Amino acid sequence: MNQEALADAPTTNLETFELFIDGKYVSARSGKTFGTVNPYTGELWAQVPDADTEDIDHAVAAARKALTGPWGTMSGFQRAKLMRRLGELVEQNADWLARMEVRDSGKLYREMIFQLRYLPEWFNYYSGLADKIEGRTIPTDKSNFLVYTQRKPVGVVAAITPWNAPLMLMVFKLAPALAAGCTFVIKPSEHAPASTLAFARLVAEAGFPPGVFNVVTSMNPRIGAHLAGHPGVNKVVFTGSTATGRAVAQAAATQLNGVVLELGGKSPQVVFEDADMSSAVNGVIAGIFAATGQTCMAGSRLIVQRSIADEMVRRIAERANTIRLGDPQDEATEMGPISNLPQFKRVCAYLEGAQAEGATLVAGGTAPEIGGGWFVRPSILTNLRPDMRVLREEVFGPVLCVCPFDTEEEAITMANDTEYGLAGSVWTLNVQRAHRLAERMHAGTVWVNSYRAVAPSVPFGGFGSSGMGRENGVESILDFTESKSVWVELSGATRDPFRMA
Repeated sequence: MNQEALADAPTTNLETFELFIDGKYVSARSGKTFGTVNPYTGELWAQVPDADTEDIDHAVAAARKALTGPWGTMSGFQRAKLMRRLGELVEQNADWLARMEVRDSGKLYREMIFQLRYLPEWFNYYSGLADKIEGRTIPTDKSNFLVYTQRKPVGVVAAITPWNAPLMLMVFKLAPALAAGCTFVIKPSEHAPASTLAFARLVAEAGFPPGVFNVVTSMNPRIGAHLAGHPGVNKVVFTGSTATGRAVAQAAATQLNGVVLELGGKSPQVVFEDADMSSAVNGVIAGIFAATGQTCMAGSRLIVQRSIADEMVRRIAERANTIRLGDPQDEATEMGPISNLPQFKRVCAYLEGAQAEGATLVAGGTAPEIGGGWFVRPSILTNLRPDMRVLREEVFGPVLCVCPFDTEEEAITMANDTEYGLAGSVWTLNVQRAHRLAERMHAGTVWVNSYRAVAPSVPFGGFGSSGMGRENGVESILDFTESKSVWVELSGATRDPFRMA
């Protein structure tokens, strides 16, 4: 946690957590801890271990050992049973985990309880694939050989996860990794580490062998790079900002560790004049103000046909001004605080900078005092130039940039005018136009007349600066396996040893 936040945070009765390594809860070897702050109250609520590189080494060693232990000899059928049991435990403990995530990240309880109740579907889906990881028999031009392939687990997976949805974004990685037979070392964000440490208890209760799942928390900025570039790691999976993703990829490259990177976005919502206006307004609000705008897939650019732009902005502003800010534990609250102080300052700086550059603030823009936390009102900016930072960079907060267009060609050009390519949407009742825009939009996910929907079976990831690789779907489980080719000579005949067979 940012030390500036800790300096003024009142001390209360704190919950304490430990690292989870090799099937046991343990203290950091240094004995150090750090506090995590409730974004709504501004108070410290938990104390977690501040690990160092020795703890990472311990966790990776445990994960490597597990690969050659009982876990490494389990069949896909056996792994599937453990995964289904883990999904059941997540469902049974959904409220406990959701409340913890709300205290740690400030996200709404009404959203986090939905996420936690939905997460078992990832374990159910991938448990159904765990016993279906198959190779194939390959015909060749050599009749004296039988050739077949096998898919083998890559080995130890290092996961580095963000603060905005810790468990959901962890499960996107963990479920396919377990199905593939990998072991797992995770470093959650220092801004929201508690729920991941708590989740480890369920992994142990489900019966996974020691070392299969390990959690290391730390304030040390070197820890992530040490984990990503560890010689005992085989695959690195990361969700976070593009800048940090580049650093993680560079660290992984020192050991030639493979990477899957799910990074930032500046996603467009393109609304045509023939769209259902009420649905489009609701979708834009869901895309940018849900989760306080703190999602990689946030629909932060409204690209709207000029003939309906004023009406669209008016309706969105009216709804934005009535969004209920408050205690995220209260199910009536519609938007909670920014999750941490550095991010709060970042969002405020973008809003101030945009207005200084000439943008018009239609709604929001202020930081109300509610509960002692870090709040920013739902904000809408118009009169933007293409070169403005707020329009080109990821704000990661409740800030909507409005850009009018006249023609379909202009709309797709504006939508694709970004270094990112994570997501986007098209709002139109013209089915031909919907498919044309979905085809041409440079994004890993395109929703038509909807926004912000995911499923375990559907790949998710981005183009360009939004990352590489995909999470979810069958594609993801392939990322956690490697292909082995086996050649079996059938004739028993000898051949010239100095000529390739």
